[in-house]
Amino acid sequence: MASNSIGNIFRLSTFGESHGSAIGGVIDGCPAGLSIDESCIQTQLERRKPGQSRISTQRKEEDKVKILSGIFEGLSTGSPIAFVIENTDQRPKDYGHIQESFRPSHADRTFQEKYGIRDHRGGGRSSARVTAPIVAAGAIASQFLETQKVHVRAWVSRVHDIELTVEQDWTLEEIESNIVRCPHMATAQEMIGRIEAIKKEGDTVGGAITCKAYGVTIGWGDPVFEKLNANLAKALMGINAVKGVEIGSGIPGTYRKGSEENDLFTKKQGEIRTSSNNSGGIQGGISNGEEIIVKVSFKPVATIMQDQSSVDKDGLSTTVKGKGRHDPCVVPRAVPIVEALVALVLADASLMARSSRI
Repeated sequence: MASNSIGNIFRLSTFGESHGSAIGGVIDGCPAGLSIDESCIQTQLERRKPGQSRISTQRKEEDKVKILSGIFEGLSTGSPIAFVIENTDQRPKDYGHIQESFRPSHADRTFQEKYGIRDHRGGGRSSARVTAPIVAAGAIASQFLETQKVHVRAWVSRVHDIELTVEQDWTLEEIESNIVRCPHMATAQEMIGRIEAIKKEGDTVGGAITCKAYGVTIGWGDPVFEKLNANLAKALMGINAVKGVEIGSGIPGTYRKGSEENDLFTKKQGEIRTSSNNSGGIQGGISNGEEIIVKVSFKPVATIMQDQSSVDKDGLSTTVKGKGRHDPCVVPRAVPIVEALVALVLADASLMARSSRI
Protein backbone atom coordinates (compact mmCIF):
# COMPACT_ATOMS: atom_id res chain seq x y z
CA MET A 1 0.00 0.00 0.00
CA ALA A 2 1.11 3.57 -0.71
CA SER A 3 -0.43 5.07 2.42
CA ASN A 4 2.94 6.47 3.48
CA SER A 5 3.41 8.48 0.28
CA ILE A 6 2.02 11.72 -1.10
CA GLY A 7 2.26 13.32 -4.55
CA ASN A 8 2.20 12.24 -8.19
CA ILE A 9 5.39 13.68 -9.69
CA PHE A 10 6.96 15.43 -6.71
CA ARG A 11 6.43 12.47 -4.39
CA LEU A 12 7.36 11.99 -0.73
CA SER A 13 7.46 8.68 1.15
CA THR A 14 8.17 8.70 4.89
CA PHE A 15 9.17 6.06 7.42
CA GLY A 16 9.86 5.62 11.13
CA GLU A 17 8.13 5.58 14.51
CA SER A 18 8.00 7.93 17.48
CA HIS A 19 10.47 6.00 19.65
CA GLY A 20 12.31 4.02 16.99
CA SER A 21 15.94 4.71 16.14
CA ALA A 22 15.17 7.22 13.39
CA ILE A 23 12.55 8.75 11.13
CA GLY A 24 13.04 9.96 7.57
CA GLY A 25 11.86 10.16 4.01
CA VAL A 26 12.57 9.83 0.32
CA ILE A 27 11.60 12.49 -2.24
CA ASP A 28 11.27 11.29 -5.81
CA GLY A 29 10.62 13.57 -8.77
CA CYS A 30 12.44 16.68 -7.60
CA PRO A 31 13.79 18.29 -10.80
CA ALA A 32 17.56 18.23 -11.26
CA GLY A 33 19.55 21.42 -10.91
CA LEU A 34 17.55 22.89 -8.03
CA SER A 35 19.76 24.84 -5.64
CA ILE A 36 19.05 23.44 -2.19
CA ASP A 37 20.07 25.22 1.01
CA GLU A 38 20.25 22.57 3.72
CA SER A 39 20.29 25.25 6.43
CA CYS A 40 16.76 26.23 5.33
CA ILE A 41 15.64 22.65 5.90
CA GLN A 42 17.13 22.73 9.38
CA THR A 43 15.46 26.08 10.16
CA GLN A 44 12.04 24.62 9.40
CA LEU A 45 12.76 21.58 11.57
CA GLU A 46 13.76 23.91 14.40
CA ARG A 47 10.31 25.52 14.17
CA ARG A 48 8.59 22.13 14.52
CA LYS A 49 10.85 20.36 16.99
CA PRO A 50 9.69 19.56 20.54
CA GLY A 51 10.94 21.31 23.65
CA GLN A 52 11.06 24.75 22.06
CA SER A 53 8.95 26.63 24.64
CA ARG A 54 7.10 26.34 27.94
CA ILE A 55 3.81 25.63 26.14
CA SER A 56 5.09 22.64 24.16
CA THR A 57 6.17 19.10 25.02
CA GLN A 58 9.49 18.99 26.85
CA ARG A 59 10.85 16.10 24.80
CA LYS A 60 14.33 17.22 23.68
CA GLU A 61 15.10 16.28 20.09
CA GLU A 62 17.72 18.11 18.05
CA ASP A 63 16.04 17.01 14.82
CA LYS A 64 19.26 17.21 12.83
CA VAL A 65 18.61 16.16 9.26
CA LYS A 66 21.15 14.05 7.40
CA ILE A 67 20.93 13.98 3.60
CA LEU A 68 21.90 10.56 2.23
CA SER A 69 21.43 11.01 -1.51
CA GLY A 70 20.07 13.14 -4.33
CA ILE A 71 22.03 16.34 -3.62
CA PHE A 72 25.54 16.99 -4.94
CA GLU A 73 27.45 20.22 -4.40
CA GLY A 74 24.27 21.99 -3.33
CA LEU A 75 22.20 20.95 -6.34
CA SER A 76 19.53 18.28 -6.76
CA THR A 77 20.71 15.55 -9.12
CA GLY A 78 17.31 14.25 -10.23
CA SER A 79 17.76 11.03 -8.27
CA PRO A 80 15.79 10.29 -5.08
CA ILE A 81 16.59 12.62 -2.17
CA ALA A 82 16.82 10.41 0.91
CA PHE A 83 17.26 11.79 4.43
CA VAL A 84 17.09 10.64 8.06
CA ILE A 85 16.45 12.32 11.40
CA GLU A 86 17.64 10.38 14.43
CA ASN A 87 15.50 10.01 17.54
CA THR A 88 17.87 10.90 20.37
CA ASP A 89 15.54 11.43 23.36
CA GLN A 90 13.59 8.20 23.40
CA ARG A 91 11.72 7.23 26.56
CA PRO A 92 9.68 4.17 25.64
CA LYS A 93 9.23 3.32 29.34
CA ASP A 94 6.93 6.35 29.60
CA TYR A 95 4.37 4.27 27.70
CA GLY A 96 4.61 0.98 29.59
CA HIS A 97 1.28 1.70 31.28
CA ILE A 98 -0.58 1.56 27.94
CA GLN A 99 1.05 -1.58 26.54
CA GLU A 100 -2.10 -3.54 27.36
CA SER A 101 -4.60 -0.64 27.46
CA PHE A 102 -6.10 1.78 24.98
CA ARG A 103 -5.93 5.55 25.44
CA PRO A 104 -9.19 7.42 24.73
CA SER A 105 -9.31 9.18 21.34
CA HIS A 106 -5.93 7.76 20.27
CA ALA A 107 -5.14 5.34 17.46
CA ASP A 108 -4.28 2.56 19.92
CA ARG A 109 -7.37 0.42 19.45
CA THR A 110 -7.79 1.00 15.71
CA PHE A 111 -4.15 0.08 15.01
CA GLN A 112 -4.46 -3.03 17.18
CA GLU A 113 -7.66 -4.17 15.48
CA LYS A 114 -6.40 -3.43 11.95
CA TYR A 115 -2.89 -4.91 12.15
CA GLY A 116 -3.09 -7.27 15.14
CA ILE A 117 0.03 -5.58 16.51
CA ARG A 118 0.93 -2.03 17.52
CA ASP A 119 3.92 -0.04 18.65
CA HIS A 120 2.64 1.43 21.93
CA ARG A 121 5.76 3.60 22.42
CA GLY A 122 4.29 7.04 21.93
CA GLY A 123 1.85 5.72 19.37
CA GLY A 124 4.53 4.47 17.00
CA ARG A 125 3.60 5.39 13.44
CA SER A 126 0.49 7.31 14.54
CA SER A 127 2.58 9.78 16.58
CA ALA A 128 2.96 13.43 15.57
CA ARG A 129 6.69 12.73 15.73
CA VAL A 130 6.48 11.35 12.19
CA THR A 131 5.60 14.81 10.85
CA ALA A 132 9.25 15.87 11.09
CA PRO A 133 10.16 14.25 7.72
CA ILE A 134 7.18 16.05 6.18
CA VAL A 135 8.61 19.37 7.35
CA ALA A 136 12.04 18.52 5.94
CA ALA A 137 10.56 17.58 2.57
CA GLY A 138 8.32 20.63 2.61
CA ALA A 139 11.37 22.83 2.99
CA ILE A 140 12.76 21.39 -0.25
CA ALA A 141 9.38 21.81 -1.97
CA SER A 142 9.34 25.44 -0.81
CA GLN A 143 12.76 26.04 -2.37
CA PHE A 144 11.42 24.62 -5.64
CA LEU A 145 8.38 26.92 -5.44
CA GLU A 146 10.63 29.92 -4.83
CA THR A 147 11.99 29.47 -8.36
CA GLN A 148 8.44 30.31 -9.49
CA LYS A 149 8.10 33.19 -7.02
CA VAL A 150 5.61 31.22 -4.92
CA HIS A 151 5.85 31.28 -1.14
CA VAL A 152 3.73 29.82 1.65
CA ARG A 153 3.03 31.42 5.02
CA ALA A 154 0.96 30.08 7.96
CA TRP A 155 0.11 31.35 11.44
CA VAL A 156 -2.06 30.48 14.45
CA SER A 157 -5.45 32.13 14.05
CA ARG A 158 -7.29 30.48 16.96
CA VAL A 159 -6.53 28.79 20.29
CA HIS A 160 -9.57 27.32 22.03
CA ASP A 161 -12.17 30.11 21.68
CA ILE A 162 -9.64 32.95 21.36
CA GLU A 163 -9.65 34.03 17.72
CA LEU A 164 -7.42 36.37 15.74
CA THR A 165 -9.85 38.91 14.26
CA VAL A 166 -7.31 41.12 12.50
CA GLU A 167 -6.97 40.14 8.82
CA GLN A 168 -3.83 41.06 6.92
CA ASP A 169 -0.77 39.52 5.30
CA TRP A 170 1.62 38.78 8.14
CA THR A 171 5.40 38.60 7.89
CA LEU A 172 7.48 35.69 9.12
CA GLU A 173 9.03 37.99 11.71
CA GLU A 174 5.59 38.86 13.09
CA ILE A 175 4.56 35.21 13.21
CA GLU A 176 7.77 34.14 14.96
CA SER A 177 7.69 37.05 17.43
CA ASN A 178 6.09 34.90 20.16
CA ILE A 179 5.88 31.26 21.24
CA VAL A 180 2.28 30.70 20.12
CA ARG A 181 2.98 31.93 16.54
CA CYS A 182 0.02 34.28 16.46
CA PRO A 183 1.28 37.45 14.71
CA HIS A 184 -0.98 39.84 16.66
CA MET A 185 0.77 40.37 19.99
CA ALA A 186 -2.23 41.19 22.18
CA THR A 187 -4.12 38.13 20.90
CA ALA A 188 -0.99 36.00 21.25
CA GLN A 189 -0.59 36.88 24.92
CA GLU A 190 -4.21 35.93 25.58
CA MET A 191 -3.68 32.61 23.77
CA ILE A 192 -0.51 31.85 25.76
CA GLY A 193 -2.33 32.57 29.02
CA ARG A 194 -5.14 30.19 28.06
CA ILE A 195 -2.75 27.36 27.15
CA GLU A 196 -0.82 27.76 30.43
CA ALA A 197 -4.04 27.75 32.47
CA ILE A 198 -5.35 24.65 30.70
CA LYS A 199 -1.99 22.90 31.17
CA LYS A 200 -2.18 23.45 34.95
CA GLU A 201 -5.53 21.65 34.91
CA GLY A 202 -3.91 18.65 33.25
CA ASP A 203 -6.02 19.30 30.17
CA THR A 204 -5.52 20.33 26.53
CA VAL A 205 -7.05 22.64 23.91
CA GLY A 206 -7.24 22.80 20.14
CA GLY A 207 -7.35 25.66 17.67
CA ALA A 208 -6.79 26.64 14.07
CA ILE A 209 -4.05 27.65 11.63
CA THR A 210 -4.56 29.90 8.62
CA CYS A 211 -2.25 29.40 5.64
CA LYS A 212 -1.81 31.48 2.49
CA ALA A 213 0.16 30.70 -0.66
CA TYR A 214 1.22 33.74 -2.64
CA GLY A 215 2.19 33.84 -6.31
CA VAL A 216 0.39 30.69 -7.50
CA THR A 217 -0.46 31.14 -11.17
CA ILE A 218 -3.72 30.12 -12.82
CA GLY A 219 -4.05 26.51 -13.95
CA TRP A 220 -2.78 24.32 -11.08
CA GLY A 221 -5.03 21.38 -10.23
CA ASP A 222 -6.58 18.60 -12.32
CA PRO A 223 -10.30 17.83 -12.16
CA VAL A 224 -11.99 15.58 -11.33
CA PHE A 225 -10.06 13.59 -8.70
CA GLU A 226 -6.87 15.65 -8.59
CA LYS A 227 -8.53 18.98 -7.79
CA LEU A 228 -6.15 21.34 -6.02
CA ASN A 229 -8.55 21.95 -3.14
CA ALA A 230 -9.19 18.21 -2.76
CA ASN A 231 -5.47 17.40 -2.66
CA LEU A 232 -4.84 20.16 -0.13
CA ALA A 233 -7.66 18.88 2.06
CA LYS A 234 -6.47 15.26 1.84
CA ALA A 235 -2.87 16.18 2.67
CA LEU A 236 -3.78 18.43 5.58
CA MET A 237 -6.26 15.93 7.01
CA GLY A 238 -3.29 13.57 7.27
CA ILE A 239 -1.82 15.69 10.07
CA ASN A 240 -2.44 14.26 13.53
CA ALA A 241 -5.41 15.94 15.32
CA VAL A 242 -6.73 17.77 12.24
CA LYS A 243 -10.53 17.66 12.17
CA GLY A 244 -11.36 20.12 9.40
CA VAL A 245 -9.96 21.94 6.36
CA GLU A 246 -11.64 25.00 4.87
CA ILE A 247 -10.78 26.69 1.57
CA GLY A 248 -11.42 30.42 1.21
CA SER A 249 -14.48 31.58 3.16
CA GLY A 250 -15.02 27.98 4.24
CA ILE A 251 -18.01 27.00 6.36
CA PRO A 252 -19.06 30.61 7.17
CA GLY A 253 -19.53 31.14 3.43
CA THR A 254 -22.22 28.46 3.39
CA TYR A 255 -24.42 30.74 5.50
CA ARG A 256 -24.44 33.47 2.85
CA LYS A 257 -26.37 33.94 -0.39
CA GLY A 258 -24.76 33.47 -3.80
CA SER A 259 -24.97 37.22 -4.40
CA GLU A 260 -22.86 37.73 -1.28
CA GLU A 261 -20.45 34.84 -1.78
CA ASN A 262 -19.64 34.87 -5.51
CA ASP A 263 -16.27 36.20 -6.69
CA LEU A 264 -16.98 38.62 -9.55
CA PHE A 265 -14.45 39.10 -12.34
CA THR A 266 -12.73 42.41 -12.95
CA LYS A 267 -10.01 43.51 -15.34
CA LYS A 268 -7.10 45.59 -14.11
CA GLN A 269 -4.08 46.56 -16.18
CA GLY A 270 -4.96 43.96 -18.76
CA GLU A 271 -5.33 41.12 -16.21
CA ILE A 272 -8.56 39.37 -15.26
CA ARG A 273 -8.87 39.25 -11.46
CA THR A 274 -11.61 38.50 -8.94
CA SER A 275 -13.25 41.24 -6.89
CA SER A 276 -12.98 39.17 -3.70
CA ASN A 277 -11.38 35.87 -2.77
CA ASN A 278 -14.14 33.85 -1.14
CA SER A 279 -13.06 30.94 -3.36
CA GLY A 280 -9.67 30.89 -1.66
CA GLY A 281 -7.84 31.08 -4.98
CA ILE A 282 -9.35 27.87 -6.36
CA GLN A 283 -12.34 27.49 -8.70
CA GLY A 284 -13.41 24.19 -10.26
CA GLY A 285 -10.46 22.56 -8.54
CA ILE A 286 -8.02 24.80 -10.47
CA SER A 287 -6.01 27.74 -9.12
CA ASN A 288 -7.39 31.06 -10.41
CA GLY A 289 -4.30 33.22 -9.89
CA GLU A 290 -5.36 34.65 -6.53
CA GLU A 291 -3.86 33.79 -3.15
CA ILE A 292 -4.58 30.25 -1.96
CA ILE A 293 -6.28 30.52 1.43
CA VAL A 294 -6.64 27.48 3.71
CA LYS A 295 -7.79 27.18 7.33
CA VAL A 296 -6.94 24.02 9.27
CA SER A 297 -8.71 23.14 12.53
CA PHE A 298 -7.13 20.94 15.22
CA LYS A 299 -8.81 19.05 18.03
CA PRO A 300 -7.41 19.13 21.59
CA VAL A 301 -4.44 16.80 22.12
CA ALA A 302 -5.86 13.44 23.19
CA THR A 303 -3.33 12.77 25.96
CA ILE A 304 -4.45 14.56 29.14
CA MET A 305 -3.02 14.33 32.66
CA GLN A 306 -6.29 13.19 34.16
CA ASP A 307 -7.81 9.81 34.98
CA GLN A 308 -10.04 8.51 32.18
CA SER A 309 -12.10 5.36 31.87
CA SER A 310 -11.06 2.98 29.10
CA VAL A 311 -10.59 -0.71 28.32
CA ASP A 312 -7.66 -3.08 27.89
CA LYS A 313 -6.95 -5.57 25.09
CA ASP A 314 -9.37 -8.05 26.65
CA GLY A 315 -12.19 -5.52 26.79
CA LEU A 316 -12.02 -5.18 30.56
CA SER A 317 -12.54 -1.81 32.20
CA THR A 318 -9.45 0.09 33.25
CA THR A 319 -8.31 3.61 34.09
CA VAL A 320 -5.79 5.44 31.93
CA LYS A 321 -3.91 8.59 32.85
CA GLY A 322 -1.51 10.38 30.55
CA LYS A 323 2.19 10.18 31.38
CA GLY A 324 5.31 11.47 29.71
CA ARG A 325 5.82 14.68 27.73
CA HIS A 326 2.99 16.08 25.65
CA ASP A 327 1.80 19.36 24.14
CA PRO A 328 -1.09 21.05 25.97
CA CYS A 329 -1.88 22.60 22.56
CA VAL A 330 -0.32 21.25 19.38
CA VAL A 331 -1.29 24.21 17.19
CA PRO A 332 1.85 26.40 17.58
CA ARG A 333 4.20 23.57 16.55
CA ALA A 334 1.90 22.56 13.70
CA VAL A 335 2.44 25.82 11.78
CA PRO A 336 5.52 24.56 9.85
CA ILE A 337 3.76 21.22 9.25
CA VAL A 338 0.84 22.98 7.55
CA GLU A 339 3.25 25.08 5.50
CA ALA A 340 5.18 21.96 4.48
CA LEU A 341 2.16 20.01 3.25
CA VAL A 342 0.76 22.98 1.34
CA ALA A 343 4.18 23.42 -0.30
CA LEU A 344 4.37 19.71 -1.20
CA VAL A 345 0.91 19.74 -2.79
CA LEU A 346 1.67 22.95 -4.71
CA ALA A 347 5.06 21.69 -5.93
CA ASP A 348 3.39 18.56 -7.28
CA ALA A 349 0.53 20.58 -8.83
CA SER A 350 3.04 22.88 -10.50
CA LEU A 351 4.79 19.97 -12.21
CA MET A 352 1.46 18.34 -13.12
CA ALA A 353 0.29 21.58 -14.74
CA ARG A 354 3.19 21.46 -17.19
CA SER A 355 1.67 18.39 -18.82
CA SER A 356 -1.86 19.74 -19.32
CA ARG A 357 -1.42 21.30 -22.77
CA ILE A 358 1.06 21.68 -25.63
